[in-house]
Amino acid sequence: MFYSYLRSLLTFLLWAINGNIHYHDREKILPESENYILIAPHRTFWDPVFFGYAAAPKQFIFMAKKELFKDRGFGWWISKCGAFPIDRENPGTAAIKYPVNMLKKSNRSLVMFPSGSRHSSDLKGGVAVIAKTAKVKMMPATYIGPMTIKGLLAGERIDVAFGDPIDISDIKRLDDAGVAEVTQRIESEFKRLDDLAKSHQTKKKPNVLTYLYRGPVLLLVAIILGLTYAFSYIASFFWKPSTQLDK
Repeated sequence: MFYSYLRSLLTFLLWAINGNIHYHDREKILPESENYILIAPHRTFWDPVFFGYAAAPKQFIFMAKKELFKDRGFGWWISKCGAFPIDRENPGTAAIKYPVNMLKKSNRSLVMFPSGSRHSSDLKGGVAVIAKTAKVKMMPATYIGPMTIKGLLAGERIDVAFGDPIDISDIKRLDDAGVAEVTQRIESEFKRLDDLAKSHQTKKKPNVLTYLYRGPVLLLVAIILGLTYAFSYIASFFWKPSTQLDK
């Protein structure tokens, strides 16, 4: 319930801030009944919200660097929404075992950025291992749009594109050759989706008059977000977010 609530709230927030958001080929997203790994280049702090919204009502778990959990309120908040901490320097076996277990035994899919960090193009083998072990497909997506808060506030156009599911069940071994093949398939689809999204990009911004109704919505959502954070901070002292892996 908290996941759905926060996803809707953040989606309204981004719409109120920008109002120039466009989705392409959402019909390609795998059905809610099937678990998968939604993969994308990580380009902004807010692109996961667009991916999560577009795939609704499907819910996800997220890999998040452990530093994000240092803030008590925010850490509780994202934990309730399915995020789990990863030490990027020493990821350990939990970085593989936990998402595989959730993909196999829960109704949640996984959002994962194969590059491992924003603005990086080096794909990691981890996503291939998780997909192969859990026996799920990868659902590629890309975000093209403003990379800064200033651009977001200015109403620069946002295009989110979804591609064809990537099935790696035919790859027998994830040795160097196997990982290279997975990487090639992912990079090829990312490039195609980037080209698709860029073909829709224009310099046209939303009508200034839209701010007349988006402004009050933004103020309302900001107040609700503040109250939600306060609730999360207080709740963190009494309520530890549980996961299906804990059972």
